[in-house]
Amino acid sequence: MNETRSTRVRRCLLMIFLFSSLGLFAWSSLSIFRTAHAAEDTTAKEQAARKIYADKVRESYTYISAGKSESVYGTGKLSLPGNASIEGADFIEPTAFPTAEYCGHCHQEAFAQWRQALHSNSFRTPFYRTSVNLLIQEKGIAFARHCDSCHNPIAVVSGSLDAHATGDRSFDRDGLTCMTCHSIQQVDSKLGNGSYVMSVPAVMVDERGKRIPGMVPDAEILAHPERHSAAVMQKIYQSPEFCSACHKANLPVMLNDYKWIRAFSAYDEWQGSKYSKQNPLVFYTADYTTCQGCHMKREVITLKDPGSKKGMLASHRWLAGNTAVPYYYGFDEQLKRTTDFLQTGNYLNVDVFGIKAAGSDDLQAPLGSVPFKVDPRQTLETYVVIQSKAIGHSLIPEVRDLYEAWVSFKVTDANGKKVYESGYLRPDGTLDPEAHSFTNRPVNSAGEFVDNHRVWTIHSVAYDNSIQSGRSTLVRYRFRVPDGASWPITVKASVQYRHLRQSYLNNVLGADHPAYPVVEVASRSRVIKAGDNGVAPPVPADNADWMRWNNLGIGYLDQLQYAEAMSAFEHVIQLRPDYKDGYINLGLNYIEWEKYADARAPLERALSLAPHDARALYYMALVERRGHHAEQAIADLEEVVTQYPQARDALRELGISYYQQHRAEEAVATFKKLQEVDPDDLAAHYNLAVLYRRLGMKSEAAKESAQYAMKWIDPGAPTYSLQYLRQHPEISNESVPWHVHSDEAQVMSTGKTGAQ
Repeated sequence: MNETRSTRVRRCLLMIFLFSSLGLFAWSSLSIFRTAHAAEDTTAKEQAARKIYADKVRESYTYISAGKSESVYGTGKLSLPGNASIEGADFIEPTAFPTAEYCGHCHQEAFAQWRQALHSNSFRTPFYRTSVNLLIQEKGIAFARHCDSCHNPIAVVSGSLDAHATGDRSFDRDGLTCMTCHSIQQVDSKLGNGSYVMSVPAVMVDERGKRIPGMVPDAEILAHPERHSAAVMQKIYQSPEFCSACHKANLPVMLNDYKWIRAFSAYDEWQGSKYSKQNPLVFYTADYTTCQGCHMKREVITLKDPGSKKGMLASHRWLAGNTAVPYYYGFDEQLKRTTDFLQTGNYLNVDVFGIKAAGSDDLQAPLGSVPFKVDPRQTLETYVVIQSKAIGHSLIPEVRDLYEAWVSFKVTDANGKKVYESGYLRPDGTLDPEAHSFTNRPVNSAGEFVDNHRVWTIHSVAYDNSIQSGRSTLVRYRFRVPDGASWPITVKASVQYRHLRQSYLNNVLGADHPAYPVVEVASRSRVIKAGDNGVAPPVPADNADWMRWNNLGIGYLDQLQYAEAMSAFEHVIQLRPDYKDGYINLGLNYIEWEKYADARAPLERALSLAPHDARALYYMALVERRGHHAEQAIADLEEVVTQYPQARDALRELGISYYQQHRAEEAVATFKKLQEVDPDDLAAHYNLAVLYRRLGMKSEAAKESAQYAMKWIDPGAPTYSLQYLRQHPEISNESVPWHVHSDEAQVMSTGKTGAQ
């Protein structure tokens, strides 16, 4: 076929284009092959170096024996008595972790925030080092893995916490670095004590998504930000379960040579709060909020940071309650931000609720909403209600023996002269021993207060006045206005917070140190006249009257004063007849009072307002079961569990109901579901041990029996607490739920002032 000249030209151009494209494709493929090959080569070298390093560490590494808890913790785990795990189950050299400064080249805002935050100072502070050094001195450095799995992960995963370790420990100064958190791939929210799985650190993945260990040039990261993000970001980082790895802790047998003890669990407290949406038994409801939703709120950046979106970055200050560390290091911005966080979050509501003559049952309340009369010659008793309004965990959370929050109550006359005061700091900086404080007193086997956070010696807790999320407490104050005082008087109640308590500061820093910051978190004042007092307008922070009565009822309920709680909840439904939880609270009070038959009517009223309300159904199930209506109780609990699959109480009661009705397989399945949420539940261990034995599953029964025996409270523990309370009457008074703070002498002259 004859070709025209133009056809031949077009054909030549097409061939040139095809060959050029093939050349470009081949060059591109070769480039990708070379990059991938380089990544594989780097990975192989890193793996070889890791093996050489790990083999050397293993030659002399001391593994802690799991002992009695072997069935739980296993043996030969490098982090015991902590729970940290590493991909590949072997040591990682410290130099494998890119430094925070390296990350700070680009992430300037996150780095600046991190440097002042508690996470970056989690190991080096004297407040932490004092207690962990005591552990090392008494039990050996290997036992510090229990604490440092969270406070210094690089030390744990590198094998540096060993008597034979000689490597460079310069990483200590940085505690939790960017790449310790951003190398975690999984967590186990059921364990705590550093229950994470850490991979070999990588800041990039290759074209196929394979992690590239070690540092890479900033320019390469900036050229492929999506591959950087794939390496350092996991969806789990935005979940509360991620925080649970460290904000949950227990004291295992291998640490204390005693028995398993739950130390703290901010995660479990969150899960039981209104913010998790996993528990139907909360007093109030709120929008779903994670740990990060409170402690990592997005804020406007002031420094360059490519991780920001629209000029906003999730805060890496992790603002909470630690004022001691920023004060010690002079981190003024962190201290100011922490103080603002505590004061502006509307976390607590303080209500000077009512007043009465001492010995009288005539409580005049709620103050401000009703007129009342005061006889100036009488001894007065004032009721203060503290509501945990917007906190997703307890007040105080975690190490309550070190943190200090208390109620300051002060009465002054018209000339500003002090009439009565409780909850003040004494000249030596210690807290008034009779103050109402939201702390606890752990004691050892000798009945002595466990000072310096020597947690491995704890055998009991003499008292614990913390407030759980969404609950309220009632504090009573009795005083007499002396003759000659000028009326009116002003009553002020406030919640004060200090990190840390004075005796611990003295133990760490010596007696001669500056006074550490005290923050007033919330307060309320009332002016009271002699004689007639009228209605006063509320201030913006005041709750509505129905909620004020509701909070009082909750306080009474927790203090086992059921008749008074009933009266308070009846006021709630009078003010809010449409409020279904008012009726549920009344039913709950009757159940706690063991008046099950009386609980039915208010619960039925609640269900008429909200027919499928899970909270009402749960308590109605308890009434039905007590009334021998087992099938109805099971039906109610099944509906609750359908709505709330992780509701611990509902799962427990449903399992018990199945067990009582000889529905063994369903009972076993339900208790196993409960253990998926809470592996420490004693009822689950006990009932499964019985059920497994009846089903002929002897091995499983033995395991559950061992778990129950290990986690069940020591019958002798209350004896240790009693010894302490006998020696400290002021603390003994605090341990009584309905105690009264008074200007009358409460403590005999014993020379004992209690641990402050």
